[in-house]
Amino acid sequence: MLTVHENDLELADGRTTLHYYLATATAAEDEAPGAASSDLLPVFWSHGTPNTGEPPAPLFADAAALGIRLISYDRPGYGPSTRVPGRDVGSAAEAVAAVADALGIDEFALLGHSGGGPHVLGVAAKLPERVRAVVSMSGLAPYTAAEAGLDYFAGINANGVAELKAAAQGAETLERVLATGEYDPEMFTPKDHEALEGDWAWLAGIAGKALDGGIEGMVDDDVAYMSPWGFELGAVQAETLLVHGDQDRVVPVAHAHWLAGSLPRAELRVCPGDGHVSVLAAAGRQALEWLVETAR
Repeated sequence: MLTVHENDLELADGRTTLHYYLATATAAEDEAPGAASSDLLPVFWSHGTPNTGEPPAPLFADAAALGIRLISYDRPGYGPSTRVPGRDVGSAAEAVAAVADALGIDEFALLGHSGGGPHVLGVAAKLPERVRAVVSMSGLAPYTAAEAGLDYFAGINANGVAELKAAAQGAETLERVLATGEYDPEMFTPKDHEALEGDWAWLAGIAGKALDGGIEGMVDDDVAYMSPWGFELGAVQAETLLVHGDQDRVVPVAHAHWLAGSLPRAELRVCPGDGHVSVLAAAGRQALEWLVETAR
């Protein structure tokens, strides 16, 4: 299994702190995180909304078996990471570059789930010389896709539609909607609920931690998704795997089909019968295997 190390990194502006995580099977408790073996594949995990950035514990055994170092961070506004209001999706590249530099890592692969999907695309677009391969699972398309023919909100659960439409109007509107919103279990499929009662109960735990710290990170994430992302999809030159459940009620599979047609080097794998969370249980290991195969 993997051991998780945590640390804070002060960025060059002197005002912003990133809280990051390193999960590795090789670093002893008293070693610096950067001392791990160089033959392991560094994979940055990008978390969803609302989540903290803790690396995905249900994938630890698979990552260890495949020779992967999992690295992640709390996006600004989550956990100890300093909030950066108005950040765009592409700003994830600066954060990942800073953490990678601190750990002495030149090149790496990327794995994102849900709201992490757009962020890994942004990192790949803005750091093409450093990104070896990308996996986006259950990821959103940009809102501009609606202008290009995607029925953007079709198939999204009612609360999700209200949240995203409010985000498109700005942070203040979104804060009012979130203040009155309630959790709707129907946003998840029966297979999602099964996953959330098993290993992927971990996901509900980190969502709870994220909201315990306030809604600022969630607000900034949602506004960023519905605003210009800060990069062009055509700039994503790394091999990209899109993985999506065809029963997803949070981000419908139509978003993945649209992205597959808009990214230069994308492969789409649709998981029949899976929803937003169960796709992680169904295809998480295969995603890691694909990253190892493609990045090496």
